Amino acid sequence: MTTVRCTTAQAVVRYLSNQFTEIDGERLPLFPGVFGIFGHGNVTCLGEALEAVQDTLPTWRGQNEQSMAFAAVGFAKARVRRQIMVVTASIGPGTTNLLTAAGVAHTSRLPLLMICGDSFARRVPDPVMQQVEHFNDPTITVNDAFKPVSRYWDRISWPEQILSSLPQAVATMLDPADCGPAFIGICQDVQELAYDYPEEFFQPRIHQMPRPRPDQRVLAQAVEALLAAKRPLIIAGGGVRYSQAEAALAEFAEARGIPVVETIAGKGSFSHHHPLHIGPVGILGSTSGNKLAAGADVIIAIGTRLMDFVTGSWTVFHPQAQFIALNAARFDAWKHRAIPLVADAREGLSELHAALGDWQADPRWLASGREAFDGWNRLIAEKQADTGATVPSYAQVIGVVNARAAANDYIISAAGGLPGELVKGWQVKNPGTFDCEFGFSCMGYELSAGWGAAMAGQHEDVFVMIGDGTYMMMNSDIYSSVLSGHKFILLVCDNGGYAVINRLQNAKGGASFNNLLKDCRVQEPFPVDFVANARSMGALARQVGSLAELADAIDWAKSNDRTTVISIVTDPHCWTPGDAWWDVGVPEVSARESVNEARREHVAGRKKQRTGI
Repeated sequence: MTTVRCTTAQAVVRYLSNQFTEIDGERLPLFPGVFGIFGHGNVTCLGEALEAVQDTLPTWRGQNEQSMAFAAVGFAKARVRRQIMVVTASIGPGTTNLLTAAGVAHTSRLPLLMICGDSFARRVPDPVMQQVEHFNDPTITVNDAFKPVSRYWDRISWPEQILSSLPQAVATMLDPADCGPAFIGICQDVQELAYDYPEEFFQPRIHQMPRPRPDQRVLAQAVEALLAAKRPLIIAGGGVRYSQAEAALAEFAEARGIPVVETIAGKGSFSHHHPLHIGPVGILGSTSGNKLAAGADVIIAIGTRLMDFVTGSWTVFHPQAQFIALNAARFDAWKHRAIPLVADAREGLSELHAALGDWQADPRWLASGREAFDGWNRLIAEKQADTGATVPSYAQVIGVVNARAAANDYIISAAGGLPGELVKGWQVKNPGTFDCEFGFSCMGYELSAGWGAAMAGQHEDVFVMIGDGTYMMMNSDIYSSVLSGHKFILLVCDNGGYAVINRLQNAKGGASFNNLLKDCRVQEPFPVDFVANARSMGALARQVGSLAELADAIDWAKSNDRTTVISIVTDPHCWTPGDAWWDVGVPEVSARESVNEARREHVAGRKKQRTGI
């Protein structure tokens, strides 16, 4: 057996550099780059190895480990899980900074490879700087904190362990059922060790995402349920996008005459004006989508984990509605007594389509959905219309941005009030151009994900929409994007704090407290100059005071050659109506009568919940 002698760190880098994927007939690196901040846990060995291959496996330096991992997740989503970015961090705080981003990737089933330093396997210098000691278990380090938010986790304490560990990590991240973050911790002294690795370990390999087919017996059950359906409905989730099943879904829905509603992650499976599209469903949904959900007797849930914001905490659907869950993940397919059609979305739709013969849904059902959707569109047009108000609403700002965006532009949001307003009000012009990362709804994801999505290079312009609270939480990748030359357009809607949580606080009877800046323990609120801050990081920036100025600024931003920031003051109290109920904890007793009244209403709402697992 021919061997190659190199260090563990060099072997890891060499292996990653020889993994490839095939996209539209073109061979591309599976790992096209690394985000890294170096410290004593990864600089001398892993850093040395990465420097040697920077022309084929480029390393990009961000300003914070968490934001770099957000960028990697945003990249993976823009590339529909076909390419994976690597993030490396040193031991201690460098690594723990990645935890939140790992939570995003784990919750939303997105690939992310984290390669981090660890303490010494031989323990002679213990305790080393930044090592967190556990008195009862010396094997525990901060890296163990990643076990709950990793789909695959390993600690490398011998050089030869990577021979089995790295292929398993890759297989996990490429598995549509298990897809999520992989964490590899490498002890510092192991990174330096040389080993005679088999040469075939480094041979180039082309990976393809598997496409599992459905069990024929379960498929027959799904067909039987549909043939008996009077009011069938399709829920398109994020799995439609990751399977690249948009065309298959359109063909299936059109042939069968089944209306389609979308989850938050599934928004963009259809263009807004597709004749089968009835709008979003759930708490951030449309009146049209929720009306059909309430009346549907058979629901095909495709590629969705059916989180509470989709189901209205399980109050949106008829209690006796039959679910057919088409999902690559067995865990998701078995929820709420569904017929578990465990399969790839594209292949499952194809086989279901073939098995249904000439069956079609009653056209009156779709017609009722179209009528409801027309009403919803009129409502959105009313909310987005320029009323001449001194301070515009989120809906009005979104209407302007949507109108000026090109068909292939990409929009990103994640937390605060904007996700709800965008899911309701953004009219998708082309499938696959909408990213609302609401699985973890993580403040700070948006701006960094914009950097990652721009790096993916799939779209004309990348728009990121955030509130002032998110900007203050994490803005440093404006600088990263300027340094690396990956432009995006950032819209900052300044509404004076955490307005959407203030809305929830008030809706459940509570007083405004600690959310809007004016209600916090501060001497006196004063506005942050987001434009000056962005300019100081090398971005172009402009403050606008009206919707007309906003439209001009967007055209200007699209013509620029670097990241551009536009700031506009927005109303913290004006929201697009929502229809679904949400189960949150409301105090059982309170000194505030408004809270007691909210509690009574909430208890009544819980009686409408569908039970199930």
